[in-house]
Amino acid sequence: MPLIRETIVITASREGQAHIAPIGLIAERDDWIIAPFRPSTTLDNLTAVPFATASNTDDVRVFAGCLTGRYTWPTVAAEEVPVPRLADALSHVELAVIDIHEDPQRPRLRCRVVRSISHAPFQGFNRAQSAVLEAAILVSRLHMLPRDRIERELAYLRSAVEKTAGPRETEAWIWLVEKVEAHFADAQPAASKAEKG
Repeated sequence: MPLIRETIVITASREGQAHIAPIGLIAERDDWIIAPFRPSTTLDNLTAVPFATASNTDDVRVFAGCLTGRYTWPTVAAEEVPVPRLADALSHVELAVIDIHEDPQRPRLRCRVVRSISHAPFQGFNRAQSAVLEAAILVSRLHMLPRDRIERELAYLRSAVEKTAGPRETEAWIWLVEKVEAHFADAQPAASKAEKG
């Protein structure tokens, strides 16, 4: 299995509009692969402007926020690519797309590292931060995974959040749980909703 690093990827449209998305970068020798599903703003942007930044952060609210409609996070200009990075990134890499392997569902864009910069020490994730990241991945796959699996895994992750979360992790967890609850409420058959209403 390849190494996958969970990061915050920022791309830009041709008009310069930044788009922030949590994406697992796939390691391939000295390069990184971005493999967004179709359709996606990330893919559209990388096709128009073949550059990205990948920011590493220990603020798991950014991951949870992007998956729950909270896309406004402070950014600053990158050094060598025309795409911003997270302002409070612990480190970031600036990427240039060098090859695209087309696929009808999930193209793979090979990226060369243009620049890699460390801004602050990474102290490691506590259990709650790791649990929020895992929950964020589940939320990104709500439309693909069965309900019983999502509920089972969230129940397991909840213990780590309850025991080790700080204010940021608690807030991020609440956003994700609300997203899951809303998804399943919307998925109920109309007749079932009418009975409860």
